Amino acid sequence: MKKFILGLLLASLNLAALGQEIIPHSHYQYQRLNATLYSKDTRLHTAMKPVLAEDSLIKKQLDSLLVKGTERTYQTWLGRKLFNEHLVEVNQENFNVYFDFLPDWQIGRDKEHGITTWLNTRGYQVGGSIGKTFSFYTSGFENQARFSNYLTRYINNKGIIPGMVNDKVGGAKTTKDWAYATALLNFTPSKHFSFTLGHDKNFIGDGYRSMLLSDVAAAYPFFKATMSLGNVKYMAMWAQFQDPLSPQFSYDNGYRKKWGAFHYLDWNVNNRLSLGFFDSIIWQDADATGKRGFDASYLNPIIFMRTVEGMNGSPDNALLGLNAKYKLLNNLTLYVQFAADEFTAKEVFKGEGYWANKFAYQLGVKGFDAFKVQGLNYLVEFNTARPFTYSQRSSLLNYGHYTEALAHPMGANFRELLSIWNYQYQKWTFSAQLNRASYGLDNGQNVGKDINSSYNTRIAQNGYYIGNGLKTSFNYAEAKVAYVLNPKYNLRLEVGGLFRQEKNALMNDKTTLFTFGLRSTFRNIYQDF
Repeated sequence: MKKFILGLLLASLNLAALGQEIIPHSHYQYQRLNATLYSKDTRLHTAMKPVLAEDSLIKKQLDSLLVKGTERTYQTWLGRKLFNEHLVEVNQENFNVYFDFLPDWQIGRDKEHGITTWLNTRGYQVGGSIGKTFSFYTSGFENQARFSNYLTRYINNKGIIPGMVNDKVGGAKTTKDWAYATALLNFTPSKHFSFTLGHDKNFIGDGYRSMLLSDVAAAYPFFKATMSLGNVKYMAMWAQFQDPLSPQFSYDNGYRKKWGAFHYLDWNVNNRLSLGFFDSIIWQDADATGKRGFDASYLNPIIFMRTVEGMNGSPDNALLGLNAKYKLLNNLTLYVQFAADEFTAKEVFKGEGYWANKFAYQLGVKGFDAFKVQGLNYLVEFNTARPFTYSQRSSLLNYGHYTEALAHPMGANFRELLSIWNYQYQKWTFSAQLNRASYGLDNGQNVGKDINSSYNTRIAQNGYYIGNGLKTSFNYAEAKVAYVLNPKYNLRLEVGGLFRQEKNALMNDKTTLFTFGLRSTFRNIYQDF
């Protein structure tokens, strides 16, 4: 199989006839593209990420972001490589490739807990294109770190570095060690079709969070087919996830696996309004007898999967969703999401808190050039999910991967309000974020917050409302100032500070963290939960 895949990739390299640039998903990077992505003069499909820089407007703004603040031209090889160019870059008529070393070195202080934090990451990225149809991107990171108290507690509890992979060291040791890699291969034979084979993350939505599919959990293998026809763009994706929580059949088989199939149709009604329709199915790779595997019933890319799930006897986890945006002003866009895991209309109208009324939604506004300041981007967003949303009979069926959520990092049974602002002046970048949330923790009783807990362990049929359980308030504030040394891969000197508080009747955990470092890449590393 390995030889076959390698042969297939080499054949693709040889047969591909300048390809489209893959833009790895990062909220920071994409928010800087708001002026193009969300202008009322454009009609771009913005909800499916990562995107390809296939539109000339996106390419133009990407180029302007790279040039901005780097007007000085360095004559020496070292000066060019440090401040203007990729470390290695080859550009030919039908071929281009680049390579960068990606350091992420950081030191900080967790004031309340008396912890000196540090991060030692050595990474790389390789990207490029062959001809007009084939593009590729890969990155890898070797990491060691000492995290703040709340992140260390999270890792020890979950057994995974947030959004990445399991800790090599394991146990309750304070120093963490892990490796992380991504890869994307894209083949676009025409303007109507695109195919992506990857080991990475996907995101659906126009906000910072997604209630449908986010980049919170670890990377996973997937195959994605995308079709564009006029104002409609359609995506079908099949992915494999892992569940370290379920007992292994044997050490040789590794973690238990589960599969996912996803469909998303995005319709640009006009320059202002877009509507999106989402459905997904999660099913376990093997039952207690070790049978089933990939279910060919979900292979058809255009079938309504909820119907197939019913034909299979409804053993799997179906999720339906809506995504929409409306460009109210030239620099202001409204966006919404709605996700339904299970839904019984008569129980909703009864108002008795029926446990299986499992739904979530998002309301937000985002824009650019706020207060007529060019390059000042902003976002204000509200997210909420009812108890037991995204959970299932077991973690092998829930809407999660590697113990983390495939949607919102807080799982379910929460309300959250957040705002993010960023601004760039020449080589200086400034960002600020505020989060306020409330939720009910599972305190010896399953009230539906932890998506990894079986909903069969609930103790009642009714009486479940958002915030039930151990009522907890969450506050988070973060600010960063950075001086960009090389915009090609976001190499920067960065100073940051954050404040986090989680408070309920049993605890009042506070973290004030100050950091300084030499950092690079555009990858998302979430710590606001």
